[in-house]
Amino acid sequence: MRRFYQKTEIQPAGSGFGIALDGKPVRTPGKHALAVPNSALATAIAAEWEAQHGDVRPADMPMTRLASIAIDRVRPQRGLIVQQIAAYAGTDLVCYRATHPPELAARQQMVWQPLLDWAVLRYDAPLVVTSGVIPIAQPAASLEAFAGVVAAQDDLALAALHLATGACGSLVIALALRERRLDAAEAFAASQLDESFQIEAWGEDEEQVARRQALGDDIATAARFLALLGG
Repeated sequence: MRRFYQKTEIQPAGSGFGIALDGKPVRTPGKHALAVPNSALATAIAAEWEAQHGDVRPADMPMTRLASIAIDRVRPQRGLIVQQIAAYAGTDLVCYRATHPPELAARQQMVWQPLLDWAVLRYDAPLVVTSGVIPIAQPAASLEAFAGVVAAQDDLALAALHLATGACGSLVIALALRERRLDAAEAFAASQLDESFQIEAWGEDEEQVARRQALGDDIATAARFLALLGG
């Protein structure tokens, strides 16, 4: 789609802010008004539209895309999205540790255990750690606590948390990002700890580089969106 507008601006929209192109409100792919609760996020979305030259490229507009997902997909199916995110706590990445080589096990302990300890203090939700990859049962009270934390997010934060949890493969890491316990680079490093360890020994191919870049971009997008959203 070619750029068809000259002027980009934010404007009041209900209790929040919308984005207008030549005075006409921007709508989501689902034809809903693209409105967000604060001017910081609205300004960032408007800047993405203003930065388009020639063709309008949705792939270059991550704040717009994530806000649209929140409105079009998260809002009408909140229950399902909450379930999908909360389910990660049952098999969270940071609970599954290696026994060999010892250097990897030590690195997992150093990086992941503080996050589990933080989750206990923050949410009163201890998780059991095991060796290997065979799934283990987690305390029902902890799973319920994590589900409550997820359900308490508003639609926009929930969209970002969904993106971060999927990219990290860990609800604990994603919540640490949400709560600013970790920044985007730290969350990526924690979620990619095992793979990074293997890359140090064996290197990586182009497909792996591209996949890790995409995951890092998703984590960074979620982190920036949450920062702009505030709270």
